[in-house]
Amino acid sequence: MTAIAPRFGPQLIRLLLVTAVLTVGLLGALAGTASAHAALTGSDPKDGAVVDVAPREVTLTFSEQIAMGDDSIRVLDPSSKRVDVAKMQDLSQGGTVRYAVGLKPGLPDGTYTVAWQAVSADSHPVSGAFTFSVGAPSATTATVPDQEAGGGLVGTLYDAARYISYAGFILLVGGAAFVLACWQRGASVRPLQRLVVGGWVTLTAATLVLLLLRTPYTGSGKLGDMFDLGGLSDVLDTKTGAALVSRLLLLGAAALFIAVLFGAYAKRVTEAESEQDGEGNAEAGKAKADLAFGLSLGGTVVAAGIAGTWALSEHASTGIQTGLAMPLDVLHLLAVAAWLGGLVSLLVALYRVPDLERAAVRRFSRIAFTSVVVLAVTGVYQSWRQVGSWDAWTDTSYGQLLLVKIGLIAVLLGAAWFSRRWTGLLGEDAKTAKTAEAGAEAESHAEVGVDVAEESAEEDVADVAEAGTPADPERAVQLARQRTALATARKKRDRDADTERSGLRRSVLIEACVALVVLAVTTALTGTEPGRTQEKEVSRTGTEAAAPAPARPVNLTEPFDTGGTKGKGTLRLTIDPAGPGTNLMHVWIDGPDGKPMDVPEVKVAYTLKSQQIGPLPVVPERLAAGHWSAGNVQIPMPGDWHLQVTVRTSDIDQTTIEKNVKIG
Repeated sequence: MTAIAPRFGPQLIRLLLVTAVLTVGLLGALAGTASAHAALTGSDPKDGAVVDVAPREVTLTFSEQIAMGDDSIRVLDPSSKRVDVAKMQDLSQGGTVRYAVGLKPGLPDGTYTVAWQAVSADSHPVSGAFTFSVGAPSATTATVPDQEAGGGLVGTLYDAARYISYAGFILLVGGAAFVLACWQRGASVRPLQRLVVGGWVTLTAATLVLLLLRTPYTGSGKLGDMFDLGGLSDVLDTKTGAALVSRLLLLGAAALFIAVLFGAYAKRVTEAESEQDGEGNAEAGKAKADLAFGLSLGGTVVAAGIAGTWALSEHASTGIQTGLAMPLDVLHLLAVAAWLGGLVSLLVALYRVPDLERAAVRRFSRIAFTSVVVLAVTGVYQSWRQVGSWDAWTDTSYGQLLLVKIGLIAVLLGAAWFSRRWTGLLGEDAKTAKTAEAGAEAESHAEVGVDVAEESAEEDVADVAEAGTPADPERAVQLARQRTALATARKKRDRDADTERSGLRRSVLIEACVALVVLAVTTALTGTEPGRTQEKEVSRTGTEAAAPAPARPVNLTEPFDTGGTKGKGTLRLTIDPAGPGTNLMHVWIDGPDGKPMDVPEVKVAYTLKSQQIGPLPVVPERLAAGHWSAGNVQIPMPGDWHLQVTVRTSDIDQTTIEKNVKIG
């Protein structure tokens, strides 16, 4: 019995599985490179500042416009209790983006933590935290999220849904374009119908998931919050929420387009091909052409609208020249869909439809070339706009990812060149190749055996057809299966007999695998801060300046004289590790004879005059005669700190030793 041909060849299955695994791995590796567009550029009080009186409010300044809610800024006291009150205030003016939140009156001394979270203008979440102290630094138990906004399981799921949504868009738009522009008879071919409908289902499902995940993605980070109706209502008021809802509405129109394409239009194509009468054929052809024009116009509008939902909510909508960047981004996405989506459609047709005409392949080849030209023009502009400088190509994560994408596209174009060569060799009629191959197969004993088996099965089927429908239902079902198996085997043999067609399938398969990886890199790029913005932040904050030298312990030895009886001695002080954060301080007082000298009081204070921080008082604890220690000395930042050590030897005799020490 002849086996039924598989839906896809083993080579296709193996390569697509391997590529899918590599793509998922690539997405995971690139997830850590994603960063947001906006950044905190200043605050009042400043990070690490120590103020004498508690401020009435905390203000934050950002590099670009952001979206914040009433709970976006939280101020926590040393015991992790919230001390912010009222609603957040928007103090933005002109090009300055500033927000403030009021504090409770009469805050006690100690270290306070400010945690903030917002959504950047290009739809990505941003978050951070800093501390300031009132009176003096203190220990704090305040906790902030241990992961950046948009990270964790929710971030991974959100990035996966974004990748899947791009893939669905490409299959939907590219598959429909392939049918209308390259192979109209494909409207009635089941594999292509399943491909386009699958793209619609994939894009719709991914969009719904993105809409539900938006609340935890930009907020709590808890997966369970995706079903929070209050959070969903807030999402709908944002630019990204509006874009996702608009995409769903446009997908409703796309469903109608698909129904007409694979219903009325497929019927008109079949009628036009089967009509024999000249006048009737002309009428059928005109009706088909009119419907094709309407579908092409309507489909282009719907596809451009869906592409616009990305352009209006991501990188193209922020930065410079947004009025030009957004329409070019739409054009870029449409060109990607026409090329890569058409490529997958061609691959499916080559594997599932033996009688695909050479004319259809050549039409797609021309469309692919046009798409590549459009991609090159729009890609150059986008690169200039997003990267900003030559150094940013290698010094920023966005530029590095873009170089990877360009390299992959070069590989893709190389595979496309081989596909064009095979297209030129492709025979106009697969039957010619089949006849030649059949003559060669006649010399093979195994193939002759297959032919004999097929002829025998055909004779059985023919005998039954002459005798009418067999009385045994099981026999009827068996004969129907034999007919299907014979037809499928014949189609598979005809398909595999064409050497040029087999070569084209292999090269197109390689293109499709590379395209999957290109799509993964593109998805990562949409979640990565543009190089132009990264360079601005580096220039403004100096975050990529040379790293400071490692902190080294400070050892200080100074003589003192308070002027009173037994007022002379030597002070020894150590600070370890003498860096920003928590430090251990020891103070020893030695008498003129070098032995430990007990004194009533020792006080220490630190001041960073360049940043107007301090004095930060430290009262060490007496451990033994002549030995004092403080184990939680908080120094907020590196710099040249002014150290003051006060030694009191009696009720009225004391002196202060002043010295500059290097911290960090």
